[in-house]
Amino acid sequence: MRAVVQRVTEASVTVAGETVGSILGPGLCVLVGVTHEDTPQQAAQLARKLWSLRILEGEKSCSDLSAPLLVISQFTLYGDARKGRRPTWNGAAPGPVAEPLVDEVVAQLRGLGATVATGRFGAEMKVSLVNDGPFTVLLEM
Repeated sequence: MRAVVQRVTEASVTVAGETVGSILGPGLCVLVGVTHEDTPQQAAQLARKLWSLRILEGEKSCSDLSAPLLVISQFTLYGDARKGRRPTWNGAAPGPVAEPLVDEVVAQLRGLGATVATGRFGAEMKVSLVNDGPFTVLLEM
């Protein structure tokens, strides 16, 4: 699993003009990519890391501040553009594999006490955010 984690003051995701998820920060906007070999255990590990990652102001975590997270599936995190000019998506898990694992990240976060908003899996989404810092990190499980 890969996650691009951005510290934000606000973030939202819309589908067909409708806002399907939004948070007001401080908080984290998290883009999650799943590959073929990923497991529910890795989803739980990612959730724990996101909840406790000390990247908010004052080296605080979401758990310290009860800060919200916006979690959005993003298969393009496994795009490979090393050859040619067109990326391949071979590294990205197909929807039936990826969707339950992204859902598991969200469920694990909620189980830890997090407030979590989400995008809509497989939809054409528009993401808006105000990156605070800017501060962005890449996590791999």
